[in-house]
Amino acid sequence: MEHIINTLIPIFALIFLGYFFKKIKFPSTDFWPMADKFTYYVLMPAFLVYKMATSNLDLEQTKNLVITAILAISIVFFSLILLNFFVKFNNRAFTSIIQGGIRFNSYVLLAFADSVYGDKGLVLVAILMTFVIPFINILCISTFAIYVRDGQFSFVSFLKTIIKNPLIVACIIGGFINISDITLPVIALKSLTMLSGAALPIGLLSVGVGSEFRYLKLAKKEIIVSSLAKLVYFPLIIYGVGLLFGLSSEVLAIAVIFGAMPTAVSGYILARELGGDTALISSIITLQTILCIPILFLILPIL
Repeated sequence: MEHIINTLIPIFALIFLGYFFKKIKFPSTDFWPMADKFTYYVLMPAFLVYKMATSNLDLEQTKNLVITAILAISIVFFSLILLNFFVKFNNRAFTSIIQGGIRFNSYVLLAFADSVYGDKGLVLVAILMTFVIPFINILCISTFAIYVRDGQFSFVSFLKTIIKNPLIVACIIGGFINISDITLPVIALKSLTMLSGAALPIGLLSVGVGSEFRYLKLAKKEIIVSSLAKLVYFPLIIYGVGLLFGLSSEVLAIAVIFGAMPTAVSGYILARELGGDTALISSIITLQTILCIPILFLILPIL
């Protein structure tokens, strides 16, 4: 238990510290959007390239992990579609339920993988992200196309978004360097190491800055359904699928942690662009970020 506390508390302390900085407007209101962009386009890609390029890859376990995650995401997605057939949520609200039910926060996931399982866990998660981020985006955008049909969307623009995603590009570059046995120059390695050191702390602070507690008063059934789907149903489903695919205990634990991650802030951006319920998705993001703390305290000792 002491190890779990020492692992979880620093991660969530940084998240809440980020929220505190936002409330006191430190260092300024203009700083955090720029810091978030710098983390997304520079620090986190450097972190992923470095870890992917310098770690040992277990391709068999990685393949099974990716298949497990995609199947679990699909089951949760279609379960929510089926639930909506009976409950009949408002269409715009339902898009937020879907996003809250299947998206995940990359920064929090990477921080957990690194803290709990070190480089091996982090590399597994990085490879997993390369495959599941496009898949989740396809499901979410399809949901908007069916239930809302607002905003402008084309398949070409979607492909451009995926291709330009710096996290996916970084994983591909790092993986290519690894399997090609390319040796990076010492200068490049040291530069990547220094940039990598700042990636997760700034990323976690940005998660806190992005939290919007004012929306939590909207205690709607949609928030409860989406949060239960993400933080309870998803981990149970991915655990069951992982057992069927014979994942090792460590990889299965990583899969369950992936399933229990709070939904991503990018869900708000998609809701704003495609006509979704932005207030609802903001509530879901914030509530899940809070609730995943006790959920993980319960899950980790079992794993």
